[in-house]
Amino acid sequence: MACEKEFEYLPHTADIIVVGYGKTLEEAFANAAKGVFNIITDVKKVEPKECREVVDEADDLEQALYKWIDDLLLFFDAEGMVFSKFDVKLIKTDGKYKIQGKACGEKFNPQKHEYGTIVKAMTYAEMEIKKINDCWMVKFVVDI
Repeated sequence: MACEKEFEYLPHTADIIVVGYGKTLEEAFANAAKGVFNIITDVKKVEPKECREVVDEADDLEQALYKWIDDLLLFFDAEGMVFSKFDVKLIKTDGKYKIQGKACGEKFNPQKHEYGTIVKAMTYAEMEIKKINDCWMVKFVVDI
């Protein structure tokens, strides 16, 4: 069974729970990132005109997920970049994970992009990474 959706949101009292799905762990990471940026604006209206590279290292998968999303949010905070296309590779070496990713999008333009909700930060809250049948699922809370 393939994954039924790319991402979804689950109810949370104050913040937003993002759940990303994928046939591979990397695809789940990419779809989770799409879910995060879809909170900020409608990603369907974001053209992949400019790309930003993410290269990082993590001790485990949870830290890799945290750093991936956190690094992408830094581009939004520093440059006003919103993304709609994501590609990420996870390479395990010596017990660590190397993250090599690319996110493509454009600078937020209020005349083109609708204002959604600002995502302030990535968190470890309710974080889960697991495979369900043939589908990977990554889940976490973002601070809004």
